[in-house]
Amino acid sequence: MNKVVFLDRDGVINSNENYYYIYQSSDFILNKGVIKTLSLLIKKGYLLIIISNQGGVSKNKYTKADVEKLNNYIISLFAQSNIEILESYYCPHHSDIEMCICRKPDSQLLEKAIARFKVSTKDSYMIGDSDRDIQAAEKIGIKGIKVKANKNLFEELSKSDYSFLVDEN
Repeated sequence: MNKVVFLDRDGVINSNENYYYIYQSSDFILNKGVIKTLSLLIKKGYLLIIISNQGGVSKNKYTKADVEKLNNYIISLFAQSNIEILESYYCPHHSDIEMCICRKPDSQLLEKAIARFKVSTKDSYMIGDSDRDIQAAEKIGIKGIKVKANKNLFEELSKSDYSFLVDEN
C-alpha cells in the first residue's frame, strides 16, 4: 500500500489571489514553500496527487483542454525540481449548474486515486485550503490538513500539528 499526500491546487499549490479561476500558465504563480514541501514529502516516501475542483469548466469560463494544459504545465514545472506528480484529477462540474459526486466535498476523485494507486488511507493526507477539501478526505478516512490560502506551504505545515511531514531531520 502506498502513502500519498493529496493536494488541492488553487490556493495551496498556486496563488489564486488575483484570479478566482486559474486556467492559463501566464496566471499561474507558484506559492512559496511548495517546492521545498513537496521535495520533503517525497523524501519521506509520500506519493503526490493533485485533486481540484474546476467549476469554471461548467460555467464556460474555460475548457477541459485549458485545465489539462495547465495541469501538464504544473507537472512539468515540478519535474524540473525532481518532483513527480502521480496524477492530477479535477472535477469540471459546478454545484450551481449540475450535481455530481466528484466535486469536493464529495470524494469520488479521491476514491478513484485510492483504487488506482493502492493508497493506504490511514497513512495518507489531504492538504487543502477550504473545509470542502478536508470534508472530502475525512469521508474516506484520510486525515485532512487545512492551510491558509496563498501562503507559504512549508511555513503553514511547520506550525501545524502535522509539522512532522516537513521536519527536515
